[in-house]
Amino acid sequence: MGKVHVFDHPLIQHKLSMMRNKDTGSKDFRELLEEIAMLMVYEVTRDLPTEEVEVETPICKAKTRMLSGKAIGLVPILRAGLGMVDAVMTLVPNAKVGHIGLYRDPETLQPVPYYCKLPADANERELLVLDPMLATGGSAAAGIQLLKDHGCHHIRLINLIAAPQGVERVQQQHPDVDIYIAAMDEKLNDHAYIVPGLGDAGDRLFGTK
Repeated sequence: MGKVHVFDHPLIQHKLSMMRNKDTGSKDFRELLEEIAMLMVYEVTRDLPTEEVEVETPICKAKTRMLSGKAIGLVPILRAGLGMVDAVMTLVPNAKVGHIGLYRDPETLQPVPYYCKLPADANERELLVLDPMLATGGSAAAGIQLLKDHGCHHIRLINLIAAPQGVERVQQQHPDVDIYIAAMDEKLNDHAYIVPGLGDAGDRLFGTK
C-alpha cells in the first residue's frame, strides 16, 4: 500500500492557513500556492538518488554529488494543478511537463479525460502528479490510470489538502502510489467540497469566482 506523507512544517501550515482564508485574493493565493508547492517538492524529492562527480572549483578539483537515475516529469491536473508547476520548475528546471484534463460526467459523476499530453519519455521519468485538492479522489485516480495506460509506473501524487475519502480511493485503485499532502481535512460535504478546505482552488487561483 502506498504511503501517505503529511507535511506539518510550520512554514507550510502558516501559508496554508492564509490560503484557507476566504478574504485572500487571487494574487496572494497564487503566490502562496507556489510557495507551498516549492516547500513540499523539496521534501518529496529528498530520496532521489545521487552519484559522485568531480568538479573543479576556483580553488581545486573536488568530489561532489549530483542527481542520478530517473529524470523528473511534472503532470498537473487541469486546471488548478497549473498553479503548482512554476514553483516546482524553479527547483527542477530540467523537468518535462505533461498535462491531463478531466471533466465530471453529469449523469455518471465519473471523471472523463478530455486531454492528455505527455513527454515522449514519460515512462522513463519519476512523475509528480500535481493537484491542490484531493476531494473524492476521482480525478486523481483517473489521471494516474491514464499515466499507467501510457506505460508509466513511477508516480507520486502531490496535494495541498486531502479528504479521507480521496486518499482511500487513490490507495484502493493505485496502492503503488505514494501521496504527499500538507493537511488531511475532516470530510466532504454534500457537494463534494473538502471541509473545512479552502473552496474551489481553480476559481480562487484564476479569479473566476
